[in-house]
Amino acid sequence: MNRQSDDPLQLLLESDSLLRQYETALRERLRHSMETEKRLTQGKTSLADFASGHEYFGLHFQNNEWVFREWAPNATEIYLIGDMNGWQPKKKFAPARINKAEGLWELRLSADSLKHGDHYKLLVCWPGGRGERIPAYARRVIQDRETKIFSAQVWVPESPYVWKCRDFRRASEPLFVYEAHAGMAQEEGKIGSYQEFTRHILPRIVKAGYNTVQLMAIQEHPYYGSFGYHVANFFAASSRFGTPYHLKELIDTAHEYGIAVIIDMVHSHAVSNETEGLSRFDGTLYQYFHEGERGFHRAWDSRCFDYGKYQVLHFLLSDCRYWLDEYRVDGFRFDGVTSMLYLHHGLGEAFRSYDQYFDDSVDKDALTYLTLANKLIHGLRPDAITIAEDISGMPGLAFPNAGGGVGFDYRFAMGIPDLWTRLLKGVPDEDWSMGHIFHDLTDRRKDEKTISYAESHDQAIVGDKTIISWLIDADIYDHMSRNDDNLKVSRGIALHKLIRFITLTTAGHGYLNFMGNEFGHPEWIDFPREGNGWSYHYARRQWHLVDDPNLKYQFLACFDRDMIRLAKQFGLIQSPAPRLLYEHFADKVIIFERASLLFVFNFHPTMSHTDYRFEALPGKYRMIFDSDAEQYGGNKRLVQNQEHLTLSETLWGQKRNVLSLYLPTRTAMVLGSEK
Repeated sequence: MNRQSDDPLQLLLESDSLLRQYETALRERLRHSMETEKRLTQGKTSLADFASGHEYFGLHFQNNEWVFREWAPNATEIYLIGDMNGWQPKKKFAPARINKAEGLWELRLSADSLKHGDHYKLLVCWPGGRGERIPAYARRVIQDRETKIFSAQVWVPESPYVWKCRDFRRASEPLFVYEAHAGMAQEEGKIGSYQEFTRHILPRIVKAGYNTVQLMAIQEHPYYGSFGYHVANFFAASSRFGTPYHLKELIDTAHEYGIAVIIDMVHSHAVSNETEGLSRFDGTLYQYFHEGERGFHRAWDSRCFDYGKYQVLHFLLSDCRYWLDEYRVDGFRFDGVTSMLYLHHGLGEAFRSYDQYFDDSVDKDALTYLTLANKLIHGLRPDAITIAEDISGMPGLAFPNAGGGVGFDYRFAMGIPDLWTRLLKGVPDEDWSMGHIFHDLTDRRKDEKTISYAESHDQAIVGDKTIISWLIDADIYDHMSRNDDNLKVSRGIALHKLIRFITLTTAGHGYLNFMGNEFGHPEWIDFPREGNGWSYHYARRQWHLVDDPNLKYQFLACFDRDMIRLAKQFGLIQSPAPRLLYEHFADKVIIFERASLLFVFNFHPTMSHTDYRFEALPGKYRMIFDSDAEQYGGNKRLVQNQEHLTLSETLWGQKRNVLSLYLPTRTAMVLGSEK
């Protein structure tokens, strides 16, 4: 008999022996998740059917009339105001038509009452006050250019988007993720558009070899500089980049290229704004959020969802389904998962003990929500991608639902960029420990899939520094010409390649890069704000730098493209974990084997090793890739496609086969065995 069907937790418990002592807590979590799902569906419908609130609430045109529904239990009156009635409270919702006790409100209007493009809001009245609000399920929200005020907009175009790639399903291959932001993807100092991204950036992503685009800041957010992480309108694609038609065109075009599209899903918190967001929507602070201090994330100046509330689960699960159905996205990167999982939001916690994953600080309702969200998403789209941004290392987070886990497909290896930052910031090259680097790069839960990255947008934001900035700093502005032999730039380019290459070649199950970092974009990200005079100068990507044949940025882009090509050609990431063959602290040499290839790194800043010997299986090897090649801005110290034969030698009375190589400073090479 199938043990998994007898005991849903069996696989998870078998995956990690340390979890046995927490079996009671794990079973309680599983029970809570199952009971919550039963409560939501009442045993009469599916989770997918339950997650269809967006088809009921909000504004809809049905049976030749407009129907508008909203949940606002503390409201005493609700009016529709907008272009259609001169923004005067005339059209009044009626609570009795649905269920007054539950706070469900409905308004029905004739077909000619509203038209495409009309702006509207709700005027919500409650005991002792009232306020203008944007409907919770609004699918289109725009900001007036002059007044800067946001309002909902009727969106029923005569010619809706017609999908060209109707049945896209992503290929079952490792993820090579290109993290991107449509607004700052353009060269000009302005907000870029979905259309510009489709025309100009998607072809670059295809050429670079990435197979997945992770789009940031898609859900509507009132403050552009929040990077999209203070969401106000969860069902609305940000209008500052274009229309829903243009976003669908972007996704459709990516699918035609064979590229999957995932979006950042921010369900960890919500913007604290009241006129634009959900806070105090019906006059209470606890409608969608926790009551009291728990409802506020003080470090982020935002609101914290109450994941134990039926209506909140209805809202958030419906949001997951909406983006899959309406925009045909291929999955989500769930932001701020650590903040969701713990009442302390992970602030100031080091997570050194398993006890911290099972103590009273864990929010069991949030854990249940994430479990149900993953079950819903994969039930609707078995090929969908879900990624958890979690720094805590919660066991079971990226373990299948069927095996007792939360159900994410991947988790980010968030310790890796921290590793590189620590080394670049405070440790001289000559003191880098190869063994420590290899350990940190490969230190991951063996039962869960991870996505490795040397840096993401986090390191590119003003206040932090990218790898290229740590390495080259101000010299990048004056010494990136091909004819300039600046030593700091040479060091920076060499180490930039090695850092990214060893991160990719040791990656667990996927690899991520942030837009522009592949070619060493020289400047940080700083969105328009009062402190910089509301400038867009740093909220853009300078593609002309990598396109200029007279500059060195092209070498890094070429290297990035070819290392991904190599990984794909040899099935590197889907192969078993790398096997360490040799490492030497003083020599700064590390050698490992993966996918029948040998990866040899010399990180030493000044010492090139001649006749460097290490044990290998007998036979003939060919160098198929090296970071010192001319096309990568190297010094051409190695011979392309050079063959190497193992030598037989006796050491301490033992015969062994060794390879003898020339290892130039700050160089990596890949050897393939010749049959």
